[in-house]
Amino acid sequence: MKYLIIYAHPNPLSFNNAIREHVEEALKKQGKQCSVRDLYLLKWNPVLGGDDLSLAGVEKTPADIKTEQQYIKEADVLIVIHPIWWFGMPAVLKGYIDRVFSSGFAYEYAAEGIKGLLSGKKVMIINTTGGPKESYEKFGFKDALSKVFKDGTYGFCAMEVINHEFLFAVPTISQEAREEMLAQIDKLEF
Repeated sequence: MKYLIIYAHPNPLSFNNAIREHVEEALKKQGKQCSVRDLYLLKWNPVLGGDDLSLAGVEKTPADIKTEQQYIKEADVLIVIHPIWWFGMPAVLKGYIDRVFSSGFAYEYAAEGIKGLLSGKKVMIINTTGGPKESYEKFGFKDALSKVFKDGTYGFCAMEVINHEFLFAVPTISQEAREEMLAQIDKLEF
């Protein structure tokens, strides 16, 4: 199986980067093939432009989009690592999805309605939050985010979300608690 890590955090010293490193190391230890797409390192252009829309699906896909679509085509499992900012994903990742998961690649309009085109692909999501677990659960944020990502973003394209990990209150917890979270990541089944 081929794994693709899609990573979105601007700080190479962040806890999100430590998570990415642990995931990469776990995959290597298990002898699994892995590619990483660090959207900030790539300086990914998140802006969906008019050319992107007019060229989608007509065999004139812009080169940057075509490259990312090839990575996704070759992957069996996508591991998406990012913080939750303002109850959503970072803008660079939203723009990546806007541009790369385009009509004709990730979904199409069919007589019976919209049809996802990425069936057979699995997705694992690892999110960090600034807020505590209690707040995310009390106000329904955790369930809402899970539903949007599982059914809206990835499910819309016929991908199966096999795991969604939330690591809560990262800025305010102890280093020991962060290390426990990384140990939890090391135990994930990939």
